[in-house]
Amino acid sequence: MTTTLPAYDEVVARYEPVIGLETHVELGTNTKMWCGCPTDFGGEPNTRVCPVCLGLPGSLPVANKAAIEATVRIGLALNCSIAQWCRFARKNYFYPDMPKNFQISQYDEPLCFDGYLDVEVNGELVRIGIERVHLEEDTGKTLHVGGATGRIHGATESLVDYNRAGIPLVEIVTKPIPGTGALAPEVARAYVTELRDVIRSLGVSDVRMEEGSLRCDVNTSLNLPGEEWGTRTETKNVNSLRSVERAVRSEMLRQAAVLGAGGRITQETRHFHEDTGDTTPGRSKETATDYRYFPEPDLVPLAPDPAWVAELKAALPELPRLHRRRLQEAWGLSDADMQSVLNAGAVELIEATVAAGATPAAARKWWLGELSRRANETGVELADIGATPAQVAELQGLVDAGKLNDKLARTVLEGVVTGEGSPTEIMTARGLEVVSDTGALTAAVDEAIAANPAIADKVRSGKVAAAGALVGAVMKTTRGQADAQTVRTLILERLGAQG
Repeated sequence: MTTTLPAYDEVVARYEPVIGLETHVELGTNTKMWCGCPTDFGGEPNTRVCPVCLGLPGSLPVANKAAIEATVRIGLALNCSIAQWCRFARKNYFYPDMPKNFQISQYDEPLCFDGYLDVEVNGELVRIGIERVHLEEDTGKTLHVGGATGRIHGATESLVDYNRAGIPLVEIVTKPIPGTGALAPEVARAYVTELRDVIRSLGVSDVRMEEGSLRCDVNTSLNLPGEEWGTRTETKNVNSLRSVERAVRSEMLRQAAVLGAGGRITQETRHFHEDTGDTTPGRSKETATDYRYFPEPDLVPLAPDPAWVAELKAALPELPRLHRRRLQEAWGLSDADMQSVLNAGAVELIEATVAAGATPAAARKWWLGELSRRANETGVELADIGATPAQVAELQGLVDAGKLNDKLARTVLEGVVTGEGSPTEIMTARGLEVVSDTGALTAAVDEAIAANPAIADKVRSGKVAAAGALVGAVMKTTRGQADAQTVRTLILERLGAQG
């Protein structure tokens, strides 16, 4: 049965949304959480495994110190308290991608707890409470084949790759986030974006959503004003920033339609579909008792030394929000201009381009102009467009040196994006360098004057503005490669006019 969805404005006028986000981050350690198997992405299936991560009888786990340190640093960056004593726990459930039939996680004693992260939404600061940051192990990966959707329904067989099983995984759980109203989808996206930037700044993960090293589960509920919070659903494994926003909006619309028709919301997990932007039911949501948690008997408790924690805190890098504010001041941008840079995902790209030698204005022009246009047209992230900050800085250097004008530079940039080589290599190979040699340009100038006698007479009579038409004629003849200022000077000299 098809349900007609209400308009979004109607939903936020009638209901109050409450959201919450559970984010999983694969740590960039060299080895897995409980063994010495490598953690590199890719590789032939089931080649990076051992008795420990396969859960074979008699194998015993040993905790990865680097993973514990990375988790503490994440907790400190999120303003969390660090536990002075905590334990790992067994979380029991039976999926094919869990070779031990339990996951070593943390339950009521997380390593980090009670923090917050401030995010900016439409120029306003929103504080997102952090319930807990705990350390666990990732599962393997199940591939369902033979069906049309890649999901288990309709598949003829399922294959399991355990290379990922046992990779250190940090789960960051927010407190419920009420009071965001119509901005709830934007707040969710802003939080995951800021969280990604914080973790990236710490250097503990590459947080690439397309590779699964950052995954987000989105909890959404609706309630009438003044009433208790509604029943929540959990949209699983949302894999892009845009999809986080779309998943919240989609669930708000769906739940409002169900409630408006007199129905009830079922507490369940749901799958988000990138192609349609809709969610479909997964399974009923388990409670803590379903997992039968108990302390992990093969691992000793953790007791982080307060002096060590203090050292880690003192060594934290500048947090992204403060870093962006400093860059904004250094670049001389207004709040609106900086927001445009943020919306384009260009902060780090512009910063790296400036570090490579370009001015902030020039770097911003290329990344927010030609390159953003191409990214939007092709549907790729700006960072994946095919041009590096070093190449953009090199391109601008050729413009500053007078070897390229703006039109020619755009042509060269097209070659850079398509992989032809560096800006200098493309300029040389295509013969695109600006012609500024007066000897080479004189013939083209004389030809333009001879072909436009009326305009030439105007220039001779003192109407030097008319020289622009002659400059244009020369530029056309030279396919845009002539230096416009040199051409103008030659024209005025040949016609005896004063510029």
